[in-house]
Amino acid sequence: MNNHCGWIALAGELPQRPSLQGIDKADWLIIGGGITGLSAAHALARRFPSQRIVLLERQRVAQGASARNSGFVVSHELPGAGELIGTPGFSGYQVASRIGVAAGNEVRQQIQALAIDCELSDHGYHFAVHEPAHLQQAEQALETLRAVGAQASYHEGEALQRRLGTAFYSRAIHCAGGNGLMQPARYVKGLADGLPEQVKVFEQSAVTDLRRRPGKGWTARTEAGEVEARQVLACVGAFLPRVGLKRSGTFPLELSASITRPLTGAHWQQLFNDQGWGVLSTLPGGCTLRLLPGRRLLIRNTVEYRQHDIDNRGLAVRQGAHLQGLQKRFPGITAQDLQYTWTGHLSGTRTGEPYFARVADGLHAVAGCNGSGVARGALWGRLLVEMALGIDSPLLGDVLAQASPGYLPPRPFFDLGAKVRMAWEVRRARLER
Repeated sequence: MNNHCGWIALAGELPQRPSLQGIDKADWLIIGGGITGLSAAHALARRFPSQRIVLLERQRVAQGASARNSGFVVSHELPGAGELIGTPGFSGYQVASRIGVAAGNEVRQQIQALAIDCELSDHGYHFAVHEPAHLQQAEQALETLRAVGAQASYHEGEALQRRLGTAFYSRAIHCAGGNGLMQPARYVKGLADGLPEQVKVFEQSAVTDLRRRPGKGWTARTEAGEVEARQVLACVGAFLPRVGLKRSGTFPLELSASITRPLTGAHWQQLFNDQGWGVLSTLPGGCTLRLLPGRRLLIRNTVEYRQHDIDNRGLAVRQGAHLQGLQKRFPGITAQDLQYTWTGHLSGTRTGEPYFARVADGLHAVAGCNGSGVARGALWGRLLVEMALGIDSPLLGDVLAQASPGYLPPRPFFDLGAKVRMAWEVRRARLER
């Protein structure tokens, strides 16, 4: 079985870029070629059209986690019990919503400025559950969402079945007013395609050593070269330890997903409309589901903490879980309907808040989008540039005020605890998978 991301296959491959060879010099060095790194490159190029910007990517630009997620543009998250209006946590939820709305707007501005065709839909998506107990206090959640500017509505029973084409879900909150859906690989590909000439991109160029040069900036070494730059922006998600930043409080979670072939039969045409929709679980270990343009289904119902990537045999096991999840919702789906299955990583933190930091003079880093990287990753790129330049703003202040990723115990204690916690989350959500 090939670990071939369906999003990337449907978007088309980018031309391969060269790897770094020899010594290069730049005003700015960006490490990481995902949404955050590419957004930072665009922000820098707009501010400094005459400065040289180098971007190093360990593998291929626009083909990592930024292209492998489920394509949810998150502006408004479902409030937790401690964030509902009238509770002490509501003020924090208001701040998070301001950041989320700004992040969603950042994405839309990028799409418009670069004319990116990424199937963006602003119709929102559903927080839906099979077990009613997994969506409690729905009225208070609706009131809370509306208080921060979301367009939220409640659905259940036959009305919900007609919306989604399945009787699996018992109740749901549909949330628009900023929340959206997109084809993530086409979006991040558009960011890469739209880079100006002053941004030089090197692929297959993993940073093996990052050292400060007193009074002269930084030197980043790869297997075959090095870059000297006065300013460095590290945008590699949970893999900051690879560039020597070991105390970010972030960690990777591994997820897997599948996309079906186009479901063209009369049964599916009757069941599904042309608009498409998205479903997020209310539990971290639950299922993410989308109906895509062309009547394809996407499912993501595995999440785990691992020290090693999933091999082909393990991927086949997870594809089986995807098939079971689809068959619960849509009897008639078969193994032959699954066209693409792949893995990807999520940059998580203990608190759900990001790591956003001035690490040292001339070195800034961000990580920990916690599943909201399509939108927040775009915003983090611009704000990281502003932070490096010493530009203050209320929005940057909001982000820094919440940027507390939390303490992680040393390994192997963290490894054991993370595995146990994720196994518990998956078991808790077994009825939703």
